[in-house]
Amino acid sequence: MSLDHKRTEQPVIDAGRFVLRPLRKSDEGLIAHYVSDERVARMTTAIPHPLPPGAIEAFVARALDEEREEDVWAIDGTADGGEELKGIISLKRLDRDQSEVGYWIAPVFWNNGLASDALRALVETNPQGCNALFASAFQDNPASARVLTHCGFEYLGDAETFSVARDATVPTWTYSRKL
Repeated sequence: MSLDHKRTEQPVIDAGRFVLRPLRKSDEGLIAHYVSDERVARMTTAIPHPLPPGAIEAFVARALDEEREEDVWAIDGTADGGEELKGIISLKRLDRDQSEVGYWIAPVFWNNGLASDALRALVETNPQGCNALFASAFQDNPASARVLTHCGFEYLGDAETFSVARDATVPTWTYSRKL
């Protein structure tokens, strides 16, 4: 699929104890609440800390745009009596039928397999019809690296990536998974 092609509607993906669903405008408050936590922002490349006014509204608007380059899902536990938003997982389209995975989980839900289950559901569903997925984890975030290896991603090597929240280039581990 070319990068300028109009996007199809994102599917809702059943992940067992939760669903992955497209973002909606009403998610802005919970997203802002969770990513304003420095522990979340510091483990991402693009979330600033502190959060500037309008950042979350702009993020959700990009996620809802028909011309988006990244599909973003809310990890929604309401079907099982849980929280409406526990985190975010996304697939950014790259060239040659490849995508890059990104995710964060709200700290209150850490250490319960949520990220692994969400990633596994995306891998199994392959909603963008990719041949390969790529991901990276900061080297000071071994929990994120474990999520990737538990879901069949293979280590490619070390790299560095800029983190907006840290205002620094941070050592990363990079991973891939053939589909």
